[in-house]
Amino acid sequence: MAPKIKDVAKHAGVSVTTVSRVLNGEKYVKDDLKERVKRAIDELGYSPSHIARSLVLKKTNLIGVIVPDITSSFYSTILSTIERTASRNDYNLMVCNILEETDKELKYLQVFKQMRVDGIIIMHEKLNEEIRELIQSLDIPFLFSSVKPADQEFVSVIIDDYAASYDVTRHLISLGHTRIGFIGGDMRDVTSGQNRYLGYRDALTDCGLAIVSDYIRFGDYKTQSGHALMKEILANETPPTAVFAVSDDMAVGAMNCIHDHGLKVPDDVSIIGFDGSQLTEQVRPRLSSMEQPILEMGEVTVETLLAMIKGDPNRTFTDVILQHNLVDRDSCKAYNGQP
Repeated sequence: MAPKIKDVAKHAGVSVTTVSRVLNGEKYVKDDLKERVKRAIDELGYSPSHIARSLVLKKTNLIGVIVPDITSSFYSTILSTIERTASRNDYNLMVCNILEETDKELKYLQVFKQMRVDGIIIMHEKLNEEIRELIQSLDIPFLFSSVKPADQEFVSVIIDDYAASYDVTRHLISLGHTRIGFIGGDMRDVTSGQNRYLGYRDALTDCGLAIVSDYIRFGDYKTQSGHALMKEILANETPPTAVFAVSDDMAVGAMNCIHDHGLKVPDDVSIIGFDGSQLTEQVRPRLSSMEQPILEMGEVTVETLLAMIKGDPNRTFTDVILQHNLVDRDSCKAYNGQP
């Protein structure tokens, strides 16, 4: 049987209370007693219970993370940064992949409560009333990363998705494109759905260009969706000369569809994505993309949550808005005016 704390106390010739104080790092224990306890721990191979220790310290060093789809290149990249930053601060993650299922999220939030996590990171924004009320009742610091739900009182680490989408569209216009397609996301999402579409729409309007409904499709941010929606857009008698997809995954799907139709990117159709994930350098031609500062976003997310956990009385927590950056690679070119 694994040794218990009372075995350590007996082996070291001290009380259980003294062993507990040594384990918890309390200052008021004589040096010789500390050495006896540590030696006893080593000799017996004692490992303190994480749960028992957390109950004493009222701290688990656990962070719960809700991810909508871990297979997404964006979420897998930002999650690795969140894990690295948390580990550097002696925190561990409990990652829950909900696949947009409300029942799963409710279950995992209850698990977070039972496991006494110190904080929660949520990376999606589809909150029904039940989820919203549960989050607010948990008495656990939490924030949203990469998204901003409609509930303005929740703290988020984000970019300005509207401005970023506007800038993408203006960039394509500056290259001479006037027929610009749009492969959008879920319009139930304020951040990546509505705001990115509105940025595209307003940039066209401000430049005096028509909004052509046949050039606009909405999907689920995945590669397969980008392929299917691009096929619909190419079916137009006069297809667009450029397409903006609101995720790199959908942009890659669109590029594959163009290739499957015997066309070339960017010679026949320019493609630009959104996120700045690892995919941009892995495909050919290399994908132009509106980059979110994914690494910085992951780090700032953890650092902000840890500050909330510590409860700095002199700090008011508000949204952290990071800077977006358009990176032009090989998938876009100037339009030469040919039909």
